[in-house]
Amino acid sequence: MKNKKESTTSVVRNKYTAQFKEQALDRAERDGISKVAQDLGVAESMLYSWRSKRRQTGQPFEEQKLQQAELARLKRENARLEDEVAFLKKAAAYFAKCPSEVRHD
Repeated sequence: MKNKKESTTSVVRNKYTAQFKEQALDRAERDGISKVAQDLGVAESMLYSWRSKRRQTGQPFEEQKLQQAELARLKRENARLEDEVAFLKKAAAYFAKCPSEVRHD
């Protein structure tokens, strides 16, 4: 059986700004998706996907990006606070086990 030769070429993915997506979709509403896709050099399916995401949320992409960033920040903050609570629980358990004779009056 032949061994498949692994390809070392990587797929390059373009990242488009929220502003680019909004402008492309606005233009697609006026001129049609196929024409805009051809003019901008993007796949029609990508424009349809962007349009679908915008319709689902009802928000422009810029607002979606801001909300995603805020959500990520809140998740990090929540994880930090959970770590602090776990530490404080361990500390409370440790000090609860300390004998009372250690106190100096």
